[in-house]
Amino acid sequence: MQRRAVAVYVAFFLLVGSATGVLVTTAQTPGISFENPDYDLSEGDSLEVDGEEYTFAGASETDGEVIGQVERNRTAEMSESWSNGSTVELDGEEWTVRIDGENATSVALVEVLDRTAILEEDPNADNETIERDGEEYVVVSEDDETRLVPADEYFPEPEERSYAVDDELEYDDRTVTVDAVSADAATLVWTGTETVSTEVVQNERVTIGETEFVAHFEDASTLTLSTDFESLEAQQAAIDRHETRSDGLWRVMIASLLSSGLFLAMAFMPSRY
Repeated sequence: MQRRAVAVYVAFFLLVGSATGVLVTTAQTPGISFENPDYDLSEGDSLEVDGEEYTFAGASETDGEVIGQVERNRTAEMSESWSNGSTVELDGEEWTVRIDGENATSVALVEVLDRTAILEEDPNADNETIERDGEEYVVVSEDDETRLVPADEYFPEPEERSYAVDDELEYDDRTVTVDAVSADAATLVWTGTETVSTEVVQNERVTIGETEFVAHFEDASTLTLSTDFESLEAQQAAIDRHETRSDGLWRVMIASLLSSGLFLAMAFMPSRY
């Protein structure tokens, strides 16, 4: 093949490859945006949907996908169980839960005495009890006389409180009601607030309350909610067309460059004649 002809072909394919390369690298991928969205929120903003208040709690990016959370507080009945023999804290003190009998209708709280503190506050008593013949004693020294006082006599009688079913008490900074008592445990109930979270994924539909939206994140701290699903579908179709055209242009550019190299190689092949 004459080198002049090769030069023409090479120039042609380089021109085509360069032109397609410029188109591929300069073309901007269409993005998703909404005119007049239903809600345009920053992290921490509130929104009202179907008479309920929600809060955009923020978002994070995981494996290239943005996922956010929309939260709502609601009133709910909550409960806690006190197992028989367990220890609970009430009024800044520790109490032992005691339920007597298979058919008990009440639960008792027995004060847990801080024996160490009581002994340390008594200058006449040793700071530890001792055991003699299977009995527990406190060593008390008074008037140069040391005597052993049975622990049951030395320590005060622990306070005891009893609560029947439907009784109310202040526990953990709230008013609770004894809802049920069995041989194994007592159940407390109260009305509290719980947070319900709804996951929001980039450019996907999400139902908040009874309303369906499409969610879009400009970044992890900005959320747009829109009910304009036709706009989303049209924009996604435009993005698909752009990607298809870009793939075609890449193939043309690669084929052009390969063709240029092939013609150059053919030009320098030794002639048989």
